Amino acid sequence: MNERIIELTEINPKDFFGAHNSTIEQLKKYFPKIKIVARGSKLKIYGEAEILDEFEVRLERLIKYFNRYNNLDENSIEQILTSNGNEEKANNAKSIKDILVHGVGGKLIKPQTENQRKMVSLMNKNDMLFAVGPAGTGKTYTAVALAVKALKEKEVRRIILTRPAVESGENLGFLPGDLKEKLDPYMQPLYDALRDMIPHEKLESFIEKGVIQIAPLAFMRGRTLDNAFVILDEAQNTTHNQMKMFLTRMGKSAKFIITGDPGQIDLPRKQVSGLKESLLALKDINGIAQVYLDDKDVVRHRLVRKIISAYKSIETE
Repeated sequence: MNERIIELTEINPKDFFGAHNSTIEQLKKYFPKIKIVARGSKLKIYGEAEILDEFEVRLERLIKYFNRYNNLDENSIEQILTSNGNEEKANNAKSIKDILVHGVGGKLIKPQTENQRKMVSLMNKNDMLFAVGPAGTGKTYTAVALAVKALKEKEVRRIILTRPAVESGENLGFLPGDLKEKLDPYMQPLYDALRDMIPHEKLESFIEKGVIQIAPLAFMRGRTLDNAFVILDEAQNTTHNQMKMFLTRMGKSAKFIITGDPGQIDLPRKQVSGLKESLLALKDINGIAQVYLDDKDVVRHRLVRKIISAYKSIETE
């Protein structure tokens, strides 16, 4: 009798094995000639080599399904264990068309508006994208979803999220705590988006291992960002030098999205926004795309769209 040990990585065994080891029990029914022992994150399997090979193929499909959908129910397990794999590929192809990520609790993360769909389309064709528009238009959220999708599909090895640490009418120096404690609240919108898309324990593991990095823009200096999906958020608050520094960090097999709202610049009055400069300077470069979102793309409370419209009218008077 052959013995193999399979270790589950980056997966919570309790979630994958299910209540009372329900996943294991279904596997035992489908593979009655294999002895299966689950201990922590490891599976010990005993049986004939050919059957163990088939078991590992089916288990890998279950793991891929769990990673994609953050869920594994009895019907899904039954379908994966009894199908030849072609049906799964067909279903995945259909879901990929609209859905970017299957988030926590089965939440479907997909573009909600025409310009958000344009973001997805342009990112598929270009390596760098500027997504510009007012607050609430989903530009950052869609960008993070694209990054998580790329990581899950192994198109990149890591996600890097950054913001210029410009104080929006507040002074970080007076906030309590060390540098990380001061900056974490400023990075909160990025954490919030990630928590919608990646289960808590897995997200913490990614951050601990550096697979996902969230840091102020100053921390990008001197780095070369290879095999990464990089998002610069609140880019309207970059200076000329900061934007140039960031854009030239781009390494091999990297994807960059730059988001910002030119209407919410917190720089000193005489300071030119690096975002505005780059939109003009880079508009004709092949491989760099731009998309402009507006109040029609607002996906927050219905009043937000009206608020943006009202401010637009007084700002143009």
